[in-house]
Amino acid sequence: MDRFRRLVLPYIEKLDWLPGLLARVSIGVIFLQSGWGKLHHLDKVIAFFNSLGIPAAHVQAPFVASVELVCGSLVLVGLLTRLASIPLIGTMVVAILTAKRGDVHEIGDLLFMPEYLFIVLLLGLIVKGAGVVSLDHLWERWCARKES
Repeated sequence: MDRFRRLVLPYIEKLDWLPGLLARVSIGVIFLQSGWGKLHHLDKVIAFFNSLGIPAAHVQAPFVASVELVCGSLVLVGLLTRLASIPLIGTMVVAILTAKRGDVHEIGDLLFMPEYLFIVLLLGLIVKGAGVVSLDHLWERWCARKES
């Protein structure tokens, strides 16, 4: 087992950039599509928000759609990833507290919700950053060179 670990681990460690990239692209595409869909069906989203008792649904619906579209796009390309993840977490918390609240009867119900898993992935992006395959990384390298 030790020999296997010594042979395989160096190759696996070279892929340390991959999980962050996959998380970022997955979350980015999901929110980009969700925001795009909401913006193109605002009347339905407003009606749904009204049915949930969300105040000022006519203001909240386009706001949430725009947040999902813009922040999802930023996360997708890895630009301002940490900052863009924060409002996306907010939208998921609100979704769980409003639209999904009736579905949560025990902790397992929450843990299986896509919205909860999105929050977990977004928290990972906030903590670890966008990774080396991102515009954030290119920006950091450019700034570091400029300072030298």
